[in-house]
Amino acid sequence: MNIQNITVIGGGTMGRGIAELLASKGFETTIIEQNEALARNAYDRIEKSLDKKLSKWGITLAEKKITLSRIHTTDQEEALKNADFVIESVTEDMKTKLKVFEQCDKLCRPEVVLASNTSTLSLTEIAEATSRPEQVLGLHFVYPVTRVPLVEVVRGLKTSQDTVGTVLNILPKLGLKGIEVYESPGFVTTRLSVLLINEAVNTLMEGIANEQDIDRAMKYGYQFHRGPLEMADHLGLDAVLAALERLYREFGDVKYRPAPLLKKMVRAGYLGVKTGKGFFQYDENGDRIYEEEQQ
Repeated sequence: MNIQNITVIGGGTMGRGIAELLASKGFETTIIEQNEALARNAYDRIEKSLDKKLSKWGITLAEKKITLSRIHTTDQEEALKNADFVIESVTEDMKTKLKVFEQCDKLCRPEVVLASNTSTLSLTEIAEATSRPEQVLGLHFVYPVTRVPLVEVVRGLKTSQDTVGTVLNILPKLGLKGIEVYESPGFVTTRLSVLLINEAVNTLMEGIANEQDIDRAMKYGYQFHRGPLEMADHLGLDAVLAALERLYREFGDVKYRPAPLLKKMVRAGYLGVKTGKGFFQYDENGDRIYEEEQQ
């Protein structure tokens, strides 16, 4: 297939990152959102992300303008008819994803591959909502999408080798390394990262060390880009909790049981970057606010 037009369904944090990456690498990219306001917000947030890179000399003004020129937003599902490839990035809820894939199957051309950015849900179950389960697979990007050169290519039970091959041919154009994964809850990245985060939260809850020192231990001792608690803030504490609960239900292993402190913080609305407060505090641009004693 000659893939030029890629549609991203969902303009949240991950959807925006995926769309920005695609557009920056030369693909015409359409974001479909639930309404005009959300669609416009997705575009504005991508522009803000590009402005931030521009201010740090990460891109040129020309690159910013070219990337934005390739990004289109809409609340009309009919845009799926023009898609050469689809990446779904809506909320991590099976009923919602099934509805999205049913609609994609109805509107997309028969040869179009449908990908999901799910981190814990069954690709095989999602694929069964379509008449083309062999053309459904997972593309699990890692946050932040535009800076982490990795994506998990996840096979459902019926995913064909041709479908996997189509995706693997695209990834080098995006500057991404793909690892092939067979469907399993949490795949590789989510399964390992939420366990680390959960143990870090338990360590904090037990008073063994404070937030700053727990993260410093992993950053300076093991060369982590971010410590596990700051990582949780960026992923969203609610998303981490949901992933742990799904893994716990699926495997029945107590190692996936969420830390009580994590549950408490989610109930309090301390979700991380998205709310400005999690284990640490963040400004409106999502940048961490450092207190003098933390620096």
